[in-house]
Amino acid sequence: MTMLQRLSTSDPDFADRLAALLAWESVSDDRVQQIVAEILRAVRTQGDAALLEYTTRFDRWTPTTPADLELPRARLEQAWHTIPAAQRQALDAAAERIRTYAEHQKLSGWSYRDADGTLLGQQVTPLDRAGLYVPGGKAAYPSSVLMNAIPAKVAGVGELIMVVPTPDGELNELVLAAAHVAGVDRAFAIGGAQAVAALAYGTATIPGVDKIVGPGNIYVATAKRAVFGQVGIDMVAGPSEILVICDGATDPDWIAMDLFSQAEHDEDAQSILVSWDAAFLDQVAASIERLLPTLERAPIIEAALRARGALIFARDLDDAIAVANQIAPEHLELSVADPEAIVGRIRHAGAIFMGRYTAEALGDYCAGPNHVLPTSRTARFSSPLGVYDFQKRSSLILASAAGSARLAQTASVLARGEGLTAHARSAEYRGECAP
Repeated sequence: MTMLQRLSTSDPDFADRLAALLAWESVSDDRVQQIVAEILRAVRTQGDAALLEYTTRFDRWTPTTPADLELPRARLEQAWHTIPAAQRQALDAAAERIRTYAEHQKLSGWSYRDADGTLLGQQVTPLDRAGLYVPGGKAAYPSSVLMNAIPAKVAGVGELIMVVPTPDGELNELVLAAAHVAGVDRAFAIGGAQAVAALAYGTATIPGVDKIVGPGNIYVATAKRAVFGQVGIDMVAGPSEILVICDGATDPDWIAMDLFSQAEHDEDAQSILVSWDAAFLDQVAASIERLLPTLERAPIIEAALRARGALIFARDLDDAIAVANQIAPEHLELSVADPEAIVGRIRHAGAIFMGRYTAEALGDYCAGPNHVLPTSRTARFSSPLGVYDFQKRSSLILASAAGSARLAQTASVLARGEGLTAHARSAEYRGECAP
């Protein structure tokens, strides 16, 4: 009963305690940044030779030539046919739902004309090439392959390059099968900051990309942050989070397991329950104590709950919603009788799971919306990964002769006011020639 912190919004120190609970700083210290900077520099200057050296050192297998790093598409297809039928069916079903949802996100170009015939608009084009980082080793997530690759393909990205570390040379067949079903174009058995560097700068073997997406460890996250500007990135994600708002009428065992589902990711994950039913908070606490020993990752879950978990007693529903908007969680469950009546009041959340039967885990795998979500309160200003992250927008301007003359007058006044006479005269030349 003492595993999670107990907070009450009525406590005078609630704001300070909540801020302390939410505080999370990356462990990307000076040592990590120095190591990453050295790796980026080596790959940028030495290319494939550096990749071979780092693969031998960090992944403990020795590619003979740079070509050994590539996993042929035939190898991805082989994995697809090798995995159990149930896994193929699950990957297929999840991929189809993710693809269907993504199709609704595609941006379209538009234009309109002024009365004088001037055309203004927006043209939407996909990225030429995107890179997908997939964790390897103990953290092998085929679901992340689907969530990152499928929106890119729906957007029309010309070429999708996947990199995945293979510790001790071991390949994860489910990850390779997911790459096959998601339509990955090329795949390479390389990971870490060196893989990010290869995608950002390009080598003789691995083509440079325009944007890098996908999760990774602290070295990968630090490398993505460092190469931003050379390429785009999706985000620098923190630990996984879940916030549950419950009215006390959901089975407490269900809620306990929902909290576990994110806490089992790692010791820094955060699981919080908010309710205005004090007895229900006690029931969930009891469920946590009873169910935790039945889980394979119990030590990780317990560490996460003790360090960053909480049960929060709110005054009422309105108070609970205010707490949710303050936390701006990655995952928010509205486990209440009528979630549709209140969802419009949620201003900040990566993904909102509505109703008693909507477990957050459904969103992680197969509901359809993307599971790559803003963490660490960044849902205040950012959004889930989607097709739009793989599309660019270009502004369109086509001035008619009459429109040019009209606009030139305004542009000239403003340009001369800024002291930029070449701007002014450039506009005036055309304006003077208009019929």
